[in-house]
Amino acid sequence: MTERHTTEIAVIGAGVIGMACALRLVSEGRQVVIVDPEPPGSGASYGNAGTIADYAVQPVGTPDVLKSLPSLLFDRNSPLAIRHAALPSLAPWLLRFARQSLPGAAKRNAHAIASLLAGAAPMWNELAAEVGGEAILQSRGCLYLYETTKAFRAAKADMAFRQSLGIFVEMLRPEELAALEPGLPVVEGGAAFFPAARFLSDPVRMMALLAARLEQAGVTHLRHRADRIQRRIDGVLIEGPGLHLHARQVVLAAGAHSRRLAAQSGDTVPLDTERGYHVEWDMERPRLTRPACPTARGFYLCPMAGRLRVAGTVELGGLTAPPSPHRIARLIEGARALFPDLKEPTRDWMGFRPSLPDSLPVIGPSRDGAQIIHAFGHGHIGLTLAPITARIVADIIAGRPPALDIAPYAATRFHGR
Repeated sequence: MTERHTTEIAVIGAGVIGMACALRLVSEGRQVVIVDPEPPGSGASYGNAGTIADYAVQPVGTPDVLKSLPSLLFDRNSPLAIRHAALPSLAPWLLRFARQSLPGAAKRNAHAIASLLAGAAPMWNELAAEVGGEAILQSRGCLYLYETTKAFRAAKADMAFRQSLGIFVEMLRPEELAALEPGLPVVEGGAAFFPAARFLSDPVRMMALLAARLEQAGVTHLRHRADRIQRRIDGVLIEGPGLHLHARQVVLAAGAHSRRLAAQSGDTVPLDTERGYHVEWDMERPRLTRPACPTARGFYLCPMAGRLRVAGTVELGGLTAPPSPHRIARLIEGARALFPDLKEPTRDWMGFRPSLPDSLPVIGPSRDGAQIIHAFGHGHIGLTLAPITARIVADIIAGRPPALDIAPYAATRFHGR
């Protein structure tokens, strides 16, 4: 039986981006409906590293990555890997990624990422307070770990560049790192410490609080899949199995599933999927007190409530292939390189990150106008950018100029190239 609904604003997607947008809009007096067949806060919003990574200004594609791209993509053990069966369909995306990894493009993309990230910490403070999650939002910083002195020295140029973009970082010698995190084994090279960074000690609980706040505010969650969006003179029609919804405006925040709907809005976006993994060990005290990323291994060690989560790596492979046991095994092996006494993990997970070749999200009106507003493609920093994206979306809907220039994030940046 098809449900028929009308609303002022429909948000397609119940991940952290969609929920943050919905909360911001309802707080400004808008009538909002969320459309998503999955429970709120599932997918990448559930399985992430929990970091509010306002220091993560570097795009995935850089000149160093470009030099190493062939070996990275075809080494099954690298932090960036590709399923060989997906290579033909991924080839256009990879060509764009290579172009965006050239020095000029990478520097431009880093500046655009830094502009978005600048307000992440205070806006997350506000969001956590609004939903009652202050105790979950931890302010103890984050670490990049360098397992050799050569890697530590090589990182100094990267850190200097981040500092030029306003990121505060301290370079720690091994003994300083040991004093800060005595539960870590000795790390030969040392670490980069971002003391102002924040993280969520329980992303699942924070998503539950956000969903509960939306329910209290009267936001309806329609558990249906949106297959079609069609502009009308008086709004947008959204249809899917059992769904017929008319909205004055639509916010497209469907993460890795956004490309097809964006195309229906008139925007061809080279969105593809990074398959991210995590493994968890239940433990009362999870070995360290803040997230730490062994940079050569491409994952985060994440201390969370009652467990240690090891999350990360990048696998390009689409939305349909099953999880890779090899990628999970690599995470376990990497974690045991640092903590050899770890037993078999308690659980593992795979989810989908929406990935664009320039590492910039798509935020702003669709090409044919603000009836449809894009809010997807945040890659590795979707959790970080949720409240910032929500503010931009609310500004567009209210007719206010956003606080920053959103031209670098427009879907139209891909048209004609």
